[in-house]
Amino acid sequence: MEENENNMNQVEELKEQIQYLKRQWIYKTIIIVVILGCIVGVASSAMTYYFTLKAKNDKFVASTYKIESGTTTATDAIPEVTQVLSTFAELVDDQYIGDIEKTKLVNETIKGFIKGIGDEYSEYMTAEDWDEYQEDALGNYSGVGIIMTSADNGYILVTNVIKDSPAEAAGVKQGDYIVGVNGESIYQLTTSEVANKVRGEVGTEVTLNISREGEEEVLEFQLKREKVRVYHVEGKMLEDDIGYIYFNTFDDGCADEFEKETDNLVSQGAKKIILDLRYNTGGAVDQALQILDLFLEKGQIELITQSASGPKITTSSMTDKKYNFDNILILTNDYTASASEILTGALIDNGLAKTVGTKTYGKGVMQSVFPLLDGSVLKLTTQEYNTPNGTKIHGVGISPDYEIEYEKNEDDSDYDNQLEKAKAILKGEE
Repeated sequence: MEENENNMNQVEELKEQIQYLKRQWIYKTIIIVVILGCIVGVASSAMTYYFTLKAKNDKFVASTYKIESGTTTATDAIPEVTQVLSTFAELVDDQYIGDIEKTKLVNETIKGFIKGIGDEYSEYMTAEDWDEYQEDALGNYSGVGIIMTSADNGYILVTNVIKDSPAEAAGVKQGDYIVGVNGESIYQLTTSEVANKVRGEVGTEVTLNISREGEEEVLEFQLKREKVRVYHVEGKMLEDDIGYIYFNTFDDGCADEFEKETDNLVSQGAKKIILDLRYNTGGAVDQALQILDLFLEKGQIELITQSASGPKITTSSMTDKKYNFDNILILTNDYTASASEILTGALIDNGLAKTVGTKTYGKGVMQSVFPLLDGSVLKLTTQEYNTPNGTKIHGVGISPDYEIEYEKNEDDSDYDNQLEKAKAILKGEE
């Protein structure tokens, strides 16, 4: 009798939990997070999880698993993964009223496992995800013309808006936060997941829900997707023989575009140059190294890398330098990351540049891509890098030589106090 009462109490508790979850808009997300939180075994303290299953004879039985706290290897976590997923699979099969698509279930489980290792830069991509990722890297895709990154508030920051794009025409601005796509919240989604929602066939429409500083209400932009060409760099001449180059990304083709833009500025008489790496979250490391080859003498160190096992590897310039600018200033902020920090750190350590702005992000790790037979890939953090002088970047960042916070000018939206500071330094006014 006592056993039956306990079983009934468990049933009532389960019902209450299910009713509560159904009232939450993040119901499915919670289920996924609960599963992943259990399987990796990295909780701050040992916890016990209770799962209640309904057997075919309509009797409820409680299954208890204890997952110890502390660090682990992925291999050692497999028994707990199998045990917990088996438990949930029985519950889903017995209670879930919908159909299950096998491929989606497997792919999302793998994605969750990789996400569960706790590294924000590692991810599993399906073949479709990878194809779209490569299209972005080549600078050709169907979308609205936004470059974005994950923000600390759980949403997506617009780091740049591509010129002549649907987003620019509609009034989307750098510094905006995407909080929803087509009216659905994107809170805690990855950049890749949001990008997949924004992309689509040419001629179709997508609605972006935007939070903007100074605006109390969420803004709504209805955009028609177009074929977008991303220009990795944009250059122009400023006054007093100063050239200026803004970097959008370090994706494939960036180094070639940079060389063409720089050659053009030199032909116009540029003797000093400003490299604007603000809001540039990185890209392909080899592109940054190819650009460094243009500034460094053959044999000068560009970066030092360390893998999980093995000696440190020093990468040096492969060619003779091409450019000899009198002065180089680099504009940075807290979204200057990865390949941007490699370029910045190497130019600083080799005595060629100084920085203006605020401290960089501090992403001093690199990812390797491991292709799988079905076309999917695992992008995994495999190396940490330091600057040529051995300075650690990851979690630290690069502090500027001339620290100046960006200040918005309400009367002149084109005014840029950090850029003006850089120009003044190059003209000898500071």
